[in-house]
Amino acid sequence: MGAPREGRRGKRGDLPMAYQAGGQRSAPRPVPESPEARAYLQDYAVLLESTPFPSLVVDHAWDVVLANTAFESLFDEVGPHPTAMPGDNFLRFVLFHPDAGTVLGDHESSWCLPMLAHFDAAVQRHGHDLVLQAIRRDIAQDPIMDAAYRQGLPHWIRAVGEGALEHDGAVRPLLHPDPRWGATDCRIVGETPKSLHDMGYSRLTMVLRESRRPAVAPGRGRRAAAHLTVVPPPEF
Repeated sequence: MGAPREGRRGKRGDLPMAYQAGGQRSAPRPVPESPEARAYLQDYAVLLESTPFPSLVVDHAWDVVLANTAFESLFDEVGPHPTAMPGDNFLRFVLFHPDAGTVLGDHESSWCLPMLAHFDAAVQRHGHDLVLQAIRRDIAQDPIMDAAYRQGLPHWIRAVGEGALEHDGAVRPLLHPDPRWGATDCRIVGETPKSLHDMGYSRLTMVLRESRRPAVAPGRGRRAAAHLTVVPPPEF
């Protein structure tokens, strides 16, 4: 599951930042100016590819810098989207892609709301970032998503506690397209070495668990784009 697909990658020494560890990005991210940093990322892409579990490296705005073939395979059946593909910006995928719930089980409570909380924290730290500003505008354009972010999210955080927002160690449901896994859980493990941290990047790995979950009825995982139901909209 971790082997690269034929024809999707160049040679190890040719791997630029415009590529994921498992395939080509639709839009390249800025390349670090330091040759040492670029070389480190090239080697880190090889390391990332060696794990059999979905693993990705993201920047502060959740733009995907590197992702391995196992990550790509997890989202292999996700349809195209102009702005919210999982290999481009994972936050956008969780919030806006209509197919997100077909892979991310219990999508709203287990994935969407924690990611909204992390988005809010990122805005507090990097309020002038253009990527985050664009995501905020897209949230504002959907009344239900905007109400969930501005009004429902604080209530949800009070209800579940701050610990539910942490990615590292969280166990979250997945609906893997590979029948060997199917409906299962993953434990998210944060494993960011100092060199990645100094570049402003973070690594997350979804360690798939052998335990099986009850299958989701057909169509139950799919949702309308940016529609939340676990956080009721305010009364107007």
